[in-house]
Amino acid sequence: MIKDLKNICNPLVFENIFNSYAKDVKRFMYFKTKDMSLAEDIVQDTFVKLWEDCKKASYTTIKSFLFTIANNLFLNIIKHGKVVHRHQQGYVHENNNESPEFLYLEQEFLDALEKAIAVLPEKQRVVFLLSRIEKKKYKEIATQLNISVKAVEKRMHYALLTLKEKIGDI
Repeated sequence: MIKDLKNICNPLVFENIFNSYAKDVKRFMYFKTKDMSLAEDIVQDTFVKLWEDCKKASYTTIKSFLFTIANNLFLNIIKHGKVVHRHQQGYVHENNNESPEFLYLEQEFLDALEKAIAVLPEKQRVVFLLSRIEKKKYKEIATQLNISVKAVEKRMHYALLTLKEKIGDI
């Protein structure tokens, strides 16, 4: 019975965790985003992710786990915004003398790439974005994510294989 009170997969325990920490996570996200709607979306996504991974979460470290999930979701949104912004900037400035067909194919490729990156598993996507967008070295990524360089290499390898498979036909 006592063990069940700390089982996050138990709906009553999960509801108690939500009631205890949702406001704190929302305040934290609002402080970072300055957008209440976005903060609420991140909180909702945080608790959805917690529910999906409830077997992996520990009741004793749930608060830090929630804040880590929320912060990672926030960082993914920022990184995605940077990717979109860079592509929009490059698209406007670089393609003035290109044919309409080339511009269409290029936009189709960029859309496919963006979708393929979005469906990568989170660990692979984070490593890919840190390496290719943030231009960080594998050692820096390993330090930031608190994993080995070999783990970074493996995640990057699988991310590249997945991207090649998804957009290789275009």
